[in-house]
Amino acid sequence: MPSTAAGPKTGPIAPRRQQILDAAAELFAQHGFRGVSIYDIGGAVGISGPALYRHFANKEAVLAEMLVGISERLLRVAQERVAGTEPGEGTLRKLVDWHVEFALDNPALITIQFRDLENLAESERRKVRRLQRGYVEIWADAIRAAVPGTDEPTARSAAHAAFGLINSTPHSARLGREATGVLLRSMALGALLAPGALSRSG
Repeated sequence: MPSTAAGPKTGPIAPRRQQILDAAAELFAQHGFRGVSIYDIGGAVGISGPALYRHFANKEAVLAEMLVGISERLLRVAQERVAGTEPGEGTLRKLVDWHVEFALDNPALITIQFRDLENLAESERRKVRRLQRGYVEIWADAIRAAVPGTDEPTARSAAHAAFGLINSTPHSARLGREATGVLLRSMALGALLAPGALSRSG
């Protein structure tokens, strides 16, 4: 599974710490956060449960670093991809490409982000929500530039709808990575750019 690299504040994660995050992601995706113990995570990386406490205070800290890291990475890379790009359809295509790439490479993280956010402490949940709002705003701005006349609420709703389609990869990636990527890009862009799709009547 690809790295769940931390955001720009923390920098690269130490190899053992990253190994723990990757193993925990697979376990959480398969069994749910509450169905996995600290001993399960330790066993998956070949260390005892208590030894894992040298890297994380508890299981909740593993989940927090994982979900905050996902949100930081999505936002940071989106900002990098669109930097210096003329607003319009090209920017939107870059965002779709990035989200499809992330979803295909990280199906376990997609599952956890959707299912286990409520298991975070309130402070960490607020941080994730704040990062997510920043990511949505980048998409909303790109949608409004690509589809003139789209209002802000519609653009934000359209962004969430595109995420839902692309984030179906844990269930829909059965054609092989390349073919699934082509399908998801085509469907997301087709829905967002279809004439009249983002107009609201009455």
